[in-house]
Amino acid sequence: MERRNSSSRHETDPSCGLISVVGTGIGSVENMTPQAVDALAAADVIIGYATYLDLIPELLAGKEVITSAMMQEVDRCKKSFDLAENGKHVVLVSGGDPGIYAMAGLILEIAAKRDSKVKIDVIPGIAAVNGCAARLGAPLMHDFAAISLSDLLTPWDLITKRLEAAASADFVIALYNPKSKKRTEHIVEARKILLSHRDKETPVGIVTGASRDNEVIRLTSLEKMLEEEINMQSTVIIGNSTTFSWNGYMITPRGYKDKYKLSKNR
Repeated sequence: MERRNSSSRHETDPSCGLISVVGTGIGSVENMTPQAVDALAAADVIIGYATYLDLIPELLAGKEVITSAMMQEVDRCKKSFDLAENGKHVVLVSGGDPGIYAMAGLILEIAAKRDSKVKIDVIPGIAAVNGCAARLGAPLMHDFAAISLSDLLTPWDLITKRLEAAASADFVIALYNPKSKKRTEHIVEARKILLSHRDKETPVGIVTGASRDNEVIRLTSLEKMLEEEINMQSTVIIGNSTTFSWNGYMITPRGYKDKYKLSKNR
């Protein structure tokens, strides 16, 4: 079977520019990929949510920068197409990975709606779930699910169905958007659902502001997790039935002990 490269996915107009949807990772330049840094360096215009752009000021020097506030994602995408259709190389910035609760899906939805001839590249970044898991140790070594608790775009009853399904199937669960100033009860309900399927001592890791100056890492239990500060900069990782903590690490075994002899001396 012939393998098609990215440039042949859809018909593009050579008179148009390029939209690069770039993931800036978990919050610091050190955690960005070289491909993402190169895309920013090559851009004519950089567009993004102000909070994310504020984290990478050294990469914006000398560039035309367009910022906007939260919940203006559609406007950012439309502006990207307007500029790219006039020959500009536009970098549309996402935090984390652009394909995980971020801008890649929306830009492609709008491209399909417009039947756009602009070339689009999606450049990956380190997602919050990866970066936070690394801070905690190895909580994602077995099957896991990522679930956002924000009901801004997804009905809450659908979110609870997914929580029930993932909890009953013993997935490690990473919670995105766990709690905002106005939305305080969803994390309480999520914990209640999880407690109906898991032991109260199940390890829970909470990472807030990963790789930023305000980074906080907490390792607690399902029973006590609500005693910790949780906000929109937090990612909450709930272990499965085999997850354990040791020396400040959160560890989910993959099953090596059942296949190989693991001992202190070997």
